[in-house]
Amino acid sequence: MARLLGGLLASTNREQLYLRRKIMLFKSTVGIGVIALSVGIAGCNRPAQETRDEAKETSAKVADATVEAQRQREAEVSRLNERIAGIERDYLAKSEQLAAGKKAATSGLREEVQEDVTNVKQAVANLSTTTEDNWWEREEEAVRRAVEDVGSDVVRLAGSVAEPAPVATDTPATAPFISRRDAFVTATKGRVNTFRRALDPVKANGPREAELKDTKARVEKMAEDLDKLARASADDWWDVTKDRVEAYLDRVEASVKRLDDYKPRPE
Repeated sequence: MARLLGGLLASTNREQLYLRRKIMLFKSTVGIGVIALSVGIAGCNRPAQETRDEAKETSAKVADATVEAQRQREAEVSRLNERIAGIERDYLAKSEQLAAGKKAATSGLREEVQEDVTNVKQAVANLSTTTEDNWWEREEEAVRRAVEDVGSDVVRLAGSVAEPAPVATDTPATAPFISRRDAFVTATKGRVNTFRRALDPVKANGPREAELKDTKARVEKMAEDLDKLARASADDWWDVTKDRVEAYLDRVEASVKRLDDYKPRPE
């Protein structure tokens, strides 16, 4: 009987030991699984976090570049306004000489320069509010206005200007930028070329010669600007606009200097 009881107890102990080992093995397996899952989740989170950090860094760089570009544009406008102040001082001095009879200029040249001095100030003011969304419409309008202005002076000097050869320029506003640009440049160049041909045979002396030189210079500058515009892309919006306004300043400055090209002969 004692042997039977001893055998039963030994069997029970062995089963309990086996059960404890099974439980320990299960816990160990679960623990390893949890650790592996945690590592896996951390591994997934790390690239996602790095991606978010990189996106934030890129956004910050873009924002900084935008702020810096705006700062540079404002500095350019300030510099151009300083140039205008100098042109106005020079224009005032030349106007006083003309009023005193020390120098002579045609009424047409005087009126043209006076109008340009006023208009170039507005051109710089418009530059300060030009954006990549409105620049092309403004560019077209400014060039058309300049063409009409020069055309009226050419007619006054040459008597008449032939009509340019017709070109197909009916390009909708929804067309790609390159198509609209090319159509506009082609049509405008046609008109500028008629100005050149009209002025070629014109001769002048005295104050009228200064006016003729000024008008020819404006026509040639317009042709040069159109060649640059023909190579411009939409991304060049600021440089194209700023260069046009600065070129306008250069021309007005030169026109002011031409006001005293002719000195009346003493009677």
